[in-house]
Amino acid sequence: MTQITLNISGMHCGSCVSKVEKALLAVPGVQAASVNLATEQAQVESSATVAALVAALQAAGYKAVPLQPEADKQAAQQHKTAEKQAEQAVLLRDLWLAVALTLPVFILEMGAHLIPAFHHWLMAALGQSLNWQIQALLTTLVLLGPGRRFMQIGIPLLLKGQPEMNSLVALGTLSAWGFSLVATFMPQLLPDGTAHVYFEAAAVIVTLILLGRYLEARAKGQTGAAIQQLLSLQPATATLLKDGQQHSVALTQIKPGDLLLVRAGERIALDATVEQGESYIDESMLSGEPLAKAKQPGAAVYAGTVNKQGVLQVRVSKAAGDTVLAQIIALVQQAQSDKLPVQALVDKVTAIFVPLVMLLSGITFAAWWLWGPQPALSLALVNAVAVLIIACPCAMGLATPTSIMVGTGRAAQLGILFRQGSALQTLRACKVIALDKTGTLTVGKPQLTDILIQQEGQTGFNQQHVLALAAALEQQSEHPLADAFVAAAAQQQLDLPQVSDFKVHSGMGVSGTINGQQVAIGADRFMQQLKLDVTAHAAQANALANSGKTVLYLAVDSKLAAILAVADTLKPGSAAAIAAMQQLGLKVAMISGDNHHTANAIAKQLCIDTVVADVLPQGKVDAVKQLRAEFGAVAFVGDGINDAPALAEADIGLAVGNGTDIAIEAADVVLMRADIMAVVNAIALSKATLRNIRQNLFWAFGYNALLLPVAAGALYPAFGILLSPMLAAGAMALSSVFVVTNALRLRRLAL
Repeated sequence: MTQITLNISGMHCGSCVSKVEKALLAVPGVQAASVNLATEQAQVESSATVAALVAALQAAGYKAVPLQPEADKQAAQQHKTAEKQAEQAVLLRDLWLAVALTLPVFILEMGAHLIPAFHHWLMAALGQSLNWQIQALLTTLVLLGPGRRFMQIGIPLLLKGQPEMNSLVALGTLSAWGFSLVATFMPQLLPDGTAHVYFEAAAVIVTLILLGRYLEARAKGQTGAAIQQLLSLQPATATLLKDGQQHSVALTQIKPGDLLLVRAGERIALDATVEQGESYIDESMLSGEPLAKAKQPGAAVYAGTVNKQGVLQVRVSKAAGDTVLAQIIALVQQAQSDKLPVQALVDKVTAIFVPLVMLLSGITFAAWWLWGPQPALSLALVNAVAVLIIACPCAMGLATPTSIMVGTGRAAQLGILFRQGSALQTLRACKVIALDKTGTLTVGKPQLTDILIQQEGQTGFNQQHVLALAAALEQQSEHPLADAFVAAAAQQQLDLPQVSDFKVHSGMGVSGTINGQQVAIGADRFMQQLKLDVTAHAAQANALANSGKTVLYLAVDSKLAAILAVADTLKPGSAAAIAAMQQLGLKVAMISGDNHHTANAIAKQLCIDTVVADVLPQGKVDAVKQLRAEFGAVAFVGDGINDAPALAEADIGLAVGNGTDIAIEAADVVLMRADIMAVVNAIALSKATLRNIRQNLFWAFGYNALLLPVAAGALYPAFGILLSPMLAAGAMALSSVFVVTNALRLRRLAL
């Protein structure tokens, strides 16, 4: 089985989606097929050949081509955009032609009804027969010209017993046109008093639906703006340095290991490592972080980011199809093509919707003809046509996928990548957020937090002197906490003295000679071994330990010089993010491999509801299961290899983007920023997208539930109200435009 993506043209409504899926599933070897109306793509899991799939779709009346390879994505997107623009141009041309032909028909018929003087003038100048004949000619040109697309697609599918939206339009307009032709040229075939013409209805229906299609095509073009923006970030060429010469070459010709020159203001073409030069790089397109990052030799840089100043020489680390930007584009496209669980119900409804509408139209015609007032035949035709035209499975088919496209695209701009569109619905349903501690809530590496100087008589030490002594010793050590002292000294630009007689006291600390003084640093048990009594300082040490810090003592010549505290400090936004989650009504849990004392201290600072500590990776999985049983659906946030099992076990996993590839691969959502507030933004965006989908579905279903009975004449007995086929066409055209336009509001979502 392989995953095949097909670009499909010719789909117009929700019933088309069902037909395409059925056609694909009927091909031997196809195990699963999912079709998205908004992206006009099909995801097929199949052992069948692409040719067999394309042939099956051609037999069903649709055109299909396989998605271009990764390296050609930009060219493929440009080609697709050009096709859409050409389609819009054709629609606009046909729309103006339809308007030009329809306007005289509308004036000749409706003007005579609305303005008595104009009616009398027409009768005197043209007469009824010539007036109707002119309308017949112009309407025929509308149907055979701009309206031909509805006939070419709708009638063959109707004859095959597979009607869809175009079939309804074709059947409605041809019914009105055919009846009017009979009334114009063979009125003797009709019962007395029923010879009326509805040319204006047929012409206006085509014109209004073309207007709706054009507006919908323009709006749908904007739903894919996020992908187009991402693709535009990748430059087409790069400056290759070879044998001391500069060559401008296409990205496909560049291999890992090649050396590239990046000037100020240029975008970096491929993921690489800085070899020479210093600069600030704008990485906002990847992380959403507005501040440029400083880069020196050895630093990683990414495709699509902007070199703000200076000239860099960078060594390529990844080919065009493997860059972080390419992976982001692939993730967004995958999410946009995905279906939410709610879409299954919509697909079932749209699959039977068109046949039901045709049945309702037939019942409407028969009821009005048999029991309606005179002219019964004319009223039967008008109401039956209104029923055919008012139906709009387009809106139903677009309601969910357009919101997913725009929502996931907006998320990508904010540095939130949904690996599956369905994660939008799952995240919204979560009741508890479980977070890993190290690297997620905390910085992920120990930092020196406290230096408490201890004075003995007249002898004292200032903080810089103590830090220099501690860092000088610890830079000789391989202990995990040693880096905290060295980093703190480097930050203060301290000169570290030389150390001699360095010794490691396993499980206790380290010692050495500095400037003729005996210096030791370690835990309280090390001080006791050195015959130093630290019990007098227990209150200070306990206060530090109770806040989740590791306490160490520094002794100089057998005298206590300072108490030092090291901790994995909280990320700046962790407390605000936890509070925001709780305000959303979510339970917040912390799952950590750290000891209970440290984990509880961190949890107390953050006001976390539930703490699970001292667990191995499998323990994190068990903790997720326990939280699910207690609270409901669980979202887990982590960044390390040991978080991958829990990310996979959770109802939805969110991986912090600076984490390991394994964690990211196991997650459903990737947060490109290390800021935990991105979790809150992801939840807010999920809620906004699902709210938008509900609005769209309410409109799409409510529109049909309300207006179909009105079109059938349900209001006539009580209020004498009938729905004109022209108004039905206008309402139908605007319905799908409303759905797409409503989805586009997500592009302006502020978080």
